Amino acid sequence: MLTAGSQAPDFTLVDPQRKPVQLSGLQGRSVVLAFFPGAFTNVCKKELCAFRDMLANLEGLNAHVIGISVDSPFANGAFAAANNLGFPLLSDYTREVSRAYGGVHEDFLGLKGYSVSKRAVFVVDPEGVIRYVWISDDPGLEPPYREVESALAEI
Repeated sequence: MLTAGSQAPDFTLVDPQRKPVQLSGLQGRSVVLAFFPGAFTNVCKKELCAFRDMLANLEGLNAHVIGISVDSPFANGAFAAANNLGFPLLSDYTREVSRAYGGVHEDFLGLKGYSVSKRAVFVVDPEGVIRYVWISDDPGLEPPYREVESALAEI
């Protein structure tokens, strides 16, 4: 399990236009990685809209925000457009990045073989070091947004 002080595993995932986005390519700014179970679900909408509404503050703290789910690039694109999200949503359709970071809910909602990202937030500093970790086994729980802002303010 990843902890504060660990080097963030690098990854490359695709955005809604299927263009690759690499974590290490974002160095020079902090990154908030927001893993979410699924597009178009109520709690995920509340979470990502909260990050949208905080975006100016987070950018003022020299941070990018990136949402990550196992949804297709197309679903992520529609979800981002429907909610006017000003940050990329990346598709972890293989679930490899979700497993490397916060983990996945296996057989989600009792659906055998269906796994989704656990709701998790990581703050990665400009040098690629994880400075904050929050992971929930409860998909209905939103992250502590003020803690995310505080972690960024300390960088």
